[in-house]
Amino acid sequence: MSQTPDSVRIDKWLWAARFFKTRSIAAKAVNGGKVHHNGSRTKAAKVVEVGDKLVISKGPVEFAVTVLAVSPYRRPAVEARLLYEESEESIRERETQRDLRRMMNAGHSAPVGKPGKRDRRKIKEFIRKD
Repeated sequence: MSQTPDSVRIDKWLWAARFFKTRSIAAKAVNGGKVHHNGSRTKAAKVVEVGDKLVISKGPVEFAVTVLAVSPYRRPAVEARLLYEESEESIRERETQRDLRRMMNAGHSAPVGKPGKRDRRKIKEFIRKD
């Protein structure tokens, strides 16, 4: 399977489209099952062509995209955005998940400072439960 100007390896495309910071991280994600190509798991050497559908999982976030163009080069973010189109359903789902995460973290407040000697003793006492 040789590469043509109309196709490129999936790990290279993910790196060029700026889904992952390095190509090796993209390859690990693909081989780890975090990227699905046309509905099935794939390997990093799989060739991506225009019109392919990808589902990319990055932590709690999932992107469902259609490949509009291929590029073996990493370009600025504005140009990288032109390589794919995210589905409306995927955008809505990401926004819903983002809102849920915000609501869950709304009541959480960070501690004012480091615990003092008395606080550390209470923490140790609580953990040990003697």
